[in-house]
Amino acid sequence: MYDKYDQIPAVRRSALWEIRKSPLHYKYAVEHPEEPTETLRFGIAAHKYILEPRTFWDEYVEVPKIDRRTKAGKEAYNVLLASGKEFVTETDMETIRAMDEALCSNLTAAALLKTGDHEVSFQWADEETGEPCKCRVDCLTEFDDVPYIVDYKTTTSCEDGAFERSCRAYGYKLQAAMYTAGVFASELENRCFAFVAQEKKPPYAVRVYFCDAGFIEEGMEMFRNLIGIYHKCRVKKYWPGYENRELYGDE
Repeated sequence: MYDKYDQIPAVRRSALWEIRKSPLHYKYAVEHPEEPTETLRFGIAAHKYILEPRTFWDEYVEVPKIDRRTKAGKEAYNVLLASGKEFVTETDMETIRAMDEALCSNLTAAALLKTGDHEVSFQWADEETGEPCKCRVDCLTEFDDVPYIVDYKTTTSCEDGAFERSCRAYGYKLQAAMYTAGVFASELENRCFAFVAQEKKPPYAVRVYFCDAGFIEEGMEMFRNLIGIYHKCRVKKYWPGYENRELYGDE
């Protein structure tokens, strides 16, 4: 399912965020996608288990400790390979299960993430530039009778200020605004936005961040700026690096 989404020819938030460095960085990121790191693989597995537990084992297989130097170990490993599923280690599964238990014990986080529709894809055309855009939403739900878009993040810390620094570093304001715009374009309904952040180490603390209107407005300003740069560069077929930044706005 995600592979189909990945192949949709449209602008996604993670790539668009690269244009803040330069159009050249965006172009390179799109043309040379990085192989997932172990950290990213863990995050993807945790997302799947927490958001879609009923279909988790359709895509994953738990890998026990296997001595591949032995004949029996090689045979067991080959059986796992033949399944065609993603591997997740016993250690990582213990962590993911513990994270899920901790999240479920937080009533607000559970109400936001364990209800509604999960992993929903949206496509739309940006009104001002006409550029095709896409997003994949972790959860669409209602909380206190208010419709919400909810995004789940694994993080190193939920201490005061830590997640805010992640917002700046990884473009979470841009994400919230872009997702809000994409869902509105499809549903014609305004939704509030919330992040559920969870630490990856015991006790797997959870913190919910409800985004106010100012947070979304700042993200929309970022989106308008970055999608505008993308549009001009695509039309001109010109993707400058750090040099010639003054040319981004040329007509």
